[in-house]
Amino acid sequence: MQHAAAAPLFIALSVLCSNAAAAETRATQKTTTRAVDESHKKKTRPPARPTVKDGEAEARLIEIYKLAGQSKGRAALTQAERLVNDHPNFQLAQLVYGDLLAARSRPLRTMGDVPDNTAKAGAGVLGDLRQESLLRLKALRERPAAGTIPSQFLALSPRNKHAIAVDASKARLYLFENTASGLKLLGDYYISLGQSGVEKSVEGDLRTPLGIYFVTSNLDPKSLKDFYGSGALPISYPNPLDVKRGKTGSGIWLHGTPPTQFSRAPLATDGCVVLANPDLERIIRTVEVRSTPVVIAQSLKWVTPHRIKTDGKSFEEALQSWHKAKSDGDLATLASLYASDFSSYGKTLADWTSLQRTEIEKIRGRSVQLKDVSYLRWTDSADTMVVTFGEVLSGSRTGPVRRQYWVRQGRQWKIFFEGVIG
Repeated sequence: MQHAAAAPLFIALSVLCSNAAAAETRATQKTTTRAVDESHKKKTRPPARPTVKDGEAEARLIEIYKLAGQSKGRAALTQAERLVNDHPNFQLAQLVYGDLLAARSRPLRTMGDVPDNTAKAGAGVLGDLRQESLLRLKALRERPAAGTIPSQFLALSPRNKHAIAVDASKARLYLFENTASGLKLLGDYYISLGQSGVEKSVEGDLRTPLGIYFVTSNLDPKSLKDFYGSGALPISYPNPLDVKRGKTGSGIWLHGTPPTQFSRAPLATDGCVVLANPDLERIIRTVEVRSTPVVIAQSLKWVTPHRIKTDGKSFEEALQSWHKAKSDGDLATLASLYASDFSSYGKTLADWTSLQRTEIEKIRGRSVQLKDVSYLRWTDSADTMVVTFGEVLSGSRTGPVRRQYWVRQGRQWKIFFEGVIG
């Protein structure tokens, strides 16, 4: 039996998914009640997980929303039943399945329309699942325009084979491949962030940091507790900008979910970025340690590659000035490009200037080449550039890999950190 007026939930979802409305309805709310009860009780027995491609479960969930919004309630219900059978730990899918069952007999008042006593007992879980659903749909509806990339990626070198960007406002992680023609979006995934939100400042504040970081290692899943799921990729928080600002804390990872959960609530971690295990597995298989940048922003700004090149011109001039001064042995000009509060692993500007003098004396008469240059821009209360390059002397095949942090002071760019990373 069709009840077009009985689907306010799916009308709302279909506006986000396909601008359609209405759903087929039938009686029962047993599954919805069970889904909320099981989530609220946090059962510990791991359910069986089938092998699944990254993003596949979410794509199936969105298709269910679309079918319901197109008044194809029976097809939506069939697909929902298959999804929860394949992924019994996917709590949001369980909730949607229960609502589809309940909607066959009566109008739904809200997503997760369970008896009042169940709703009261599981209020936190229900709220989290509703927010997860809205964020998944928001990210899919507000997809970046074709050919655009996050504004932080001004220039990546061939050594940066992949890049990651996180948009906290959409609870979304974007995975890119760095191709000869520019960055190519490979996939994007729902994520969970810190319980207290973003902009980590101190140890234990339960926030996810904002900034530019790099994957530092790939932890063996066998060495981790089940809580971390399929593995973990630690990132380089705190970076030199964080240290300069007095931020503390450590142990920020990209990691998976425990066996009892397909995904976690939008704000549920101690500060890490958490993905569904199939999505994390794709990332682990893809990215390289140390060379993969990870941008975490409150909200990503997507721009065209042409705009990126324009934004980078003023900084390129500063980097070229540094390169020329280093090659020419011009210590005075070189020193003028460093900030007065420069610091590098405990070394002050005076310490660093002394080291530069010794280094210039050793390379006198040999040109310096910068290879595999990449630079990423971070803008908040200050304008910062993170630069990585290989420094190779003429006649040599290899040389140190340096990373510099520059800050804009008025119209000038100044280096406030520099270190050899390889």
